[in-house]
Amino acid sequence: MDMAGKTVLITGSTDGVGRYVATRLAGEGAKVLIHGRDAARAKALIDEIVKAGHMAPTFYQADLSSMAGTRELAAVVTRDHQRLDVFVSNAGIGSQSDGPQRQESRDGHELRFAVNYLSGFLLAHLLLPLLKAGAPSRIVNVASLGQHPIDFDDVMITKGYSGSRAYAQSKLSQIMFTIDLAEELKGAGVTVNALHPATYMNTTMVRAGGITPISTVAQGGSAILHLVEGDDVAGSSGLFFNGMNEARANPQAYDSDARRRLRALSLSLTGLSS
Repeated sequence: MDMAGKTVLITGSTDGVGRYVATRLAGEGAKVLIHGRDAARAKALIDEIVKAGHMAPTFYQADLSSMAGTRELAAVVTRDHQRLDVFVSNAGIGSQSDGPQRQESRDGHELRFAVNYLSGFLLAHLLLPLLKAGAPSRIVNVASLGQHPIDFDDVMITKGYSGSRAYAQSKLSQIMFTIDLAEELKGAGVTVNALHPATYMNTTMVRAGGITPISTVAQGGSAILHLVEGDDVAGSSGLFFNGMNEARANPQAYDSDARRRLRALSLSLTGLSS
């Protein structure tokens, strides 16, 4: 797909693999909408892109640990744009970000579930009118091979908490949502896919977890760009990819009853059910 003139929103794009994808797409002539919490990082990215001779991205500052912050981001993007060609849901926190202890979001939800999954779930739904206006358009959910089944009796992991379990549960939730939304959007011209971009990329998130990187940001970024613009996946939807290749997720992802329960819970927690 020729990305020149296409409008692309990438959450979590002032650092790491999101930054790489934003830079590459800006270089291809896309109208890039970057998101993050740190205005200084955003300015550095914008300056770098402009210095390279490309159109300056538009920066949207928002805290996705808050449902109100997520809704505000969707509102300002909707106010500023009539269509959206691609939405890359990339923002997230790792298993050890801000420490291994259990934390809650402003809305009282387990923090990793809120940031890594619920914010993207809410954003995708709120941005659907723009994505449908931009059809054929694409949603790319940046997930992980690290996946843990959801215990529906304790979704917020109040017992036996670990950061790695919380992270892995949030990533499986993204994949389950991907499958459901793809089914919902059949015939609408909007595809939805999820991927594990690369294992332990050289990112702030990985380093903060005390992990030695084994993949480059460019490797992960290339896998994301494949789903953003690859002609070979133009008609693909509801799939999970490991890097460049289609793969199988945790078995719970293919359990329709589990997906139904997650969907009902997510609609309730985000206020969309009302």
